[in-house]
Amino acid sequence: MPIDAFIRRLERLDAEPDAPLSERREAYERLHRQHRPPDPAGLRFEDTYIAGVAVRRFRPQGAESGCVVYLHGGGWNLGSVESHHGITADLAARLGREVVSVDYRRVPEASYAAALEECAAVVTACAPLAVVGDSAGGRLAIDVAHHGWQGPLGLIYPVVGVPTPETLGDDAPLLSRADILALWQSVADDVPAIPGERPPTPAIEVLAVARDPLTRPLEAAVEAWRHAGADVGYRCAPQMVHSALHGHAELPAMRESWQAFCQALVRRIA
Repeated sequence: MPIDAFIRRLERLDAEPDAPLSERREAYERLHRQHRPPDPAGLRFEDTYIAGVAVRRFRPQGAESGCVVYLHGGGWNLGSVESHHGITADLAARLGREVVSVDYRRVPEASYAAALEECAAVVTACAPLAVVGDSAGGRLAIDVAHHGWQGPLGLIYPVVGVPTPETLGDDAPLLSRADILALWQSVADDVPAIPGERPPTPAIEVLAVARDPLTRPLEAAVEAWRHAGADVGYRCAPQMVHSALHGHAELPAMRESWQAFCQALVRRIA
């Protein structure tokens, strides 16, 4: 699939920006459910609870011991274990490990602090081999690490530091600077005040996309983390946009970068 066709598909979600949040959530879930790839052969999953928090557990056939915790994106007010099912199912198959996807509560029904507490509770209970998060979930993963968890971290186009007009890159399809700043304002009062240049863990794998306002501050953070002594792997998918991970099965450039990211995580946790 050409990236422009993927962008047109997801632009439908912005067709009615003033629609009630409940309707936008339904549209978000429906679109990603309709276009997610089939589950890998032999994969099983179940919805359950860990530490009182709703999760979806993915178990590939012949899985090795140990699990990975996944924190989904969606701007802290969208997204779920269902919308990100295609990503987490594929991650479990590529890692050959169980993946625990956390269905943390979202803004505005719950605060960012409450979401972070739930994510940290699952991580503490699972003692995972790695924690992975995309976009808003990537920021939760960073803050879970600063909360005390110090294993390998996998970050896919996360929000790092404090987004400002000066630090963000240019507008791009599917995610504008204004979108990021507005979403940040919805959670800023509850986000831990930790400098973005402080490495969240000693071992980090990062996947960015070329057309994304978040890539500029992310690359600055990667440089700072390396300077501070962290072992950081970095790759950037050419021509790809924010949310392109949902199209990993259809977009060749995203598929290649995602595969490299997953292979790097395998080496981290082996």
